[in-house]
Amino acid sequence: MPAFFLALLTAALASFGGRDQRLVSHLSGRLSAGRSLLTVAWLSAIVTGGLAAAAGAGVALILPPAAKHMLVAFALLLGGIELAWPWRLRKAEEPTRSAPAILIVLCSLQIGDGARLLILAIAVVTGDPIFAGVGGAIGSGAMLTMGWAMGPELDRALPLRPLRYAVAGLLLVAGVVIGLSARGIIG
Repeated sequence: MPAFFLALLTAALASFGGRDQRLVSHLSGRLSAGRSLLTVAWLSAIVTGGLAAAAGAGVALILPPAAKHMLVAFALLLGGIELAWPWRLRKAEEPTRSAPAILIVLCSLQIGDGARLLILAIAVVTGDPIFAGVGGAIGSGAMLTMGWAMGPELDRALPLRPLRYAVAGLLLVAGVVIGLSARGIIG
């Protein structure tokens, strides 16, 4: 069960203000916050969370224990870098209402992002990919729901950039500490 809560928390933090959340927020304003958009957003979180957890289960079979901790450190570092990176969101101009097209775009944004890397790492280190995948999907889906509910007000209502930098700092520090601990430099 720790895998569930850890994945839920880290996926939510890493998804906050992310490209996928901001895209759902933008589309929510353009498409009048339809329930089909929310359904597609949750479906993308479930699919990509499941894929990350399944990849983690496969990687866990081939990595020795010390390497598993280094993978967590790298995932935290990459998650922190991804959060701190100043992504520019290209706003969708066409009035697409195609759920499959939106699903493909959301999945492509999520598949290699920090939240999915963290789900993968948690699945590897805990050896519990099902709970890691479910927790990560719920955490990411919750952030997408927030973007859907707030619509275009998301960018104005919340200080996304400072919050993302703060979370990025936490992830980077945790990654360095876990990496140094895995190498035996600190106890």
